[in-house]
Amino acid sequence: MERFNGSFTQQEPLPEAAIDRAVDVMRSGRLHRYNTAPGETAEVALLEQEFRDYLGTGYCLAVASGGYALTTALRAAGLQPGEAVLTNAFTLSPVPGAIVAAGGRPVLVEITEQLVIDLEDLVAKARECGARFLMLSHMRGHLVDMEALSERCDRLGLVLIEDCAHTMGAAWNGLKSGRHGLLGCYSTQTYKHMNSGEGGLLVTDDPMVMARATILSGSYMLYGRHPAGPAAEYFAEVALETPNCSGRMDNLRAAILRPQLQTLDANCRRWNERYVAVERILRQTPGIDLPSRPAKEQYVASSIQFRLPSFTDSAIRQLVEACLSRGVELKWFGASMPVAFTSNHHSWRYVPAQALPVTDRVLATLLDMRLPLTFSLEDCELIGHIIRECVLTQSRSDSSVSAVASPTAASREVS
Repeated sequence: MERFNGSFTQQEPLPEAAIDRAVDVMRSGRLHRYNTAPGETAEVALLEQEFRDYLGTGYCLAVASGGYALTTALRAAGLQPGEAVLTNAFTLSPVPGAIVAAGGRPVLVEITEQLVIDLEDLVAKARECGARFLMLSHMRGHLVDMEALSERCDRLGLVLIEDCAHTMGAAWNGLKSGRHGLLGCYSTQTYKHMNSGEGGLLVTDDPMVMARATILSGSYMLYGRHPAGPAAEYFAEVALETPNCSGRMDNLRAAILRPQLQTLDANCRRWNERYVAVERILRQTPGIDLPSRPAKEQYVASSIQFRLPSFTDSAIRQLVEACLSRGVELKWFGASMPVAFTSNHHSWRYVPAQALPVTDRVLATLLDMRLPLTFSLEDCELIGHIIRECVLTQSRSDSSVSAVASPTAASREVS
């Protein structure tokens, strides 16, 4: 009965280069992105240039949060009050929240057992509601076939906005997440792939869209201080007619993020090593179903999800409690009430209730677990074995759980 004693919410310390740069900003007193000394380029402007170059996109804007980036993206793309906005039903509450905040009406699309948007339901819902926008959430780092999705968006006339909060550093067939649609939105909240506490980034190749987003972010008439933004001519039409909805990133957060961008790809590889260490054990455990990872998906797995299709609600609750008693924190997306960050569409009462039988079936047995980089590979193997043992024990003890294969034989496979 080994127990894991680590923390599922403890992140790695910020790199020394980030701390040094942040101290320099604090000593200067110039935290506001537009408060610069003569000849100085703000930390925020430097971050925007570096993130633009990392993605190979046209323009980049740093903002106060990932949710603010989503809302701003919709407004900058031309969403009108009351318009339908499609989004996959498996996501977190800030995504439908951003749609509502921008004045839109969320229309939820079914997901598949692979935890990605159902393309056929997307086509049906788009035709039914006449939506112009799809806000695609790459929830928990799972990428749908982006080529197939893009073909459908083109056919339906859908403007694609990507929520890349969980896919910074990921790619589909070599093209980085956030580069497939009109806009890509990223989060730098503590539990994402770069950590500034809160923060967001927005990218696009469209100069007019970026001009509107820049004014929306609260640039006043200082848009000329955006070297990763479009030329001044693109602001002529929008500068006086676009509202200021202040949501700028400050220099302190940008200073913290710039050194992290330099190690992002290396950290993505480290997350995947931890994912593989847990996945290898869970994939050989009877009763556990994990989503597949297509060859074209270059994923970043900073968390892991698995389903227990034969488990009842009661059996899952007992499993979650058993794992927690041994130090392993699992989140259940089928719970009747939201817990911490985890919720499902039934608790988003600001969204009109919608029938999603397939999504409900998938979420009913879906469990989720963070994989912070503070875990060693040995930690991950221990966690995998604890989950495995708890699943097999619960399967044997609960008559409502369908019979599973012999744990003895499966144990030999893992070892």
